[in-house]
Amino acid sequence: MHLCNYIARPYRSGHILRRVLAWPLAAVALIAVAAPALAQNGEPALVRVDEVREVPLSQNVPVIGRLVARQAGSVSARVEAPVRSYQVEVGDHVREGQLLAVLNDAILRARSAQAEAAKKQAEAALSTRQAELRLARQALARLEGLKSSAAFSQARYDDAQREVEIARARVEEAQSAIAAAQADLSLANIQLGYTRVEAPYDGVVMAKQSETGAYVRVGDPLVSLLSYTDLEIEVGVPYKRVAALASGQQLSFELADGTRHKAQVRAVLPEENPLTRTRRVRLVPQFDDTPGNLAAGQSATVYVPVGEERDVLSVHKDAIVQRRNADIVYIVQDGKATARPVRLGESVGERFEVLGGLQAGMQAVVRGNERLRDGQPVEIDTSGQLEPISGAEEPEEPKASGGERSRSSASATTGAS
Repeated sequence: MHLCNYIARPYRSGHILRRVLAWPLAAVALIAVAAPALAQNGEPALVRVDEVREVPLSQNVPVIGRLVARQAGSVSARVEAPVRSYQVEVGDHVREGQLLAVLNDAILRARSAQAEAAKKQAEAALSTRQAELRLARQALARLEGLKSSAAFSQARYDDAQREVEIARARVEEAQSAIAAAQADLSLANIQLGYTRVEAPYDGVVMAKQSETGAYVRVGDPLVSLLSYTDLEIEVGVPYKRVAALASGQQLSFELADGTRHKAQVRAVLPEENPLTRTRRVRLVPQFDDTPGNLAAGQSATVYVPVGEERDVLSVHKDAIVQRRNADIVYIVQDGKATARPVRLGESVGERFEVLGGLQAGMQAVVRGNERLRDGQPVEIDTSGQLEPISGAEEPEEPKASGGERSRSSASATTGAS
């Protein structure tokens, strides 16, 4: 009969069914709402804590730089002559002193022969002047032997002395002519040697800048050469960060393939870019094994220190709770959770620098703090029921919660665990 009533009155039966099903849902909601109150007024909330402590902070700012060749440019002609032949092609690796090109040396060989002949002529003239000097000295010696004789003439003696002086001066003149001829010959030979264009350093031929048969003048480029073994890193460092750099200081840098290496600061150039407000810094990379794919212009990320390493008060990142756009940390004191507003600074691995609100040695709640209330009784978990916090202190991107953390672009590392 009751079943017939329910069938006859489907609306009423559906209403009753909804009321029956609503009771368990209401009970669950009531328990959920009452749970915090029960935990606050009844059993203490189970939490896990981590100590507020000092850790070393060493901040680095990544700055993009590039590899630059210390030696690069054009190997130019040193004499005027036609290009006879090239001995290299673009892309060739050459060693210092290796022949790059040969210029036509016909004219310069003729000049060298001409200088050689002039030198020999000067040497012959010197022999003549030396013979004249010897004759003048002999004539003077004979007159000196007649000084006690009636045939001695003082005038002739004076003339003989003048002849000796003149002959001596002509000898010196001939000697100077030989020196000049020797210099001309040396210059001609040097220019003749310049017709063989050699590599001034180890490098790679980047371009041939002339052609066989072309007439080149002094200073005209022949070969573009770039040193692939002598590379430096050039990076534009913000002027505010330059004060932290000193000559000889070691920094870390990372290549595009992800490998990390060390580099030593060689020089901070005293010139500032007015547009970017940066100053150029040159570093000498230090490779254990020089990578084979290095190239001038290749990018390199240099980690520039913000300042000297210092000890800072820190709190674990999991202790931070956001309430009404403020950073809150719950501290366990006398068995209760006390909410402390904090000011946070830079990230230090999995921790944050504390600028205010906490003191060293405090126990910060890092597990079970999501639904805590100020003054709520708590019990520190020592049984392992709650998941332990990570002990890793490797640098990672911190969770943003406003304040100075959101404004900082520096990456920080720490050796503390």
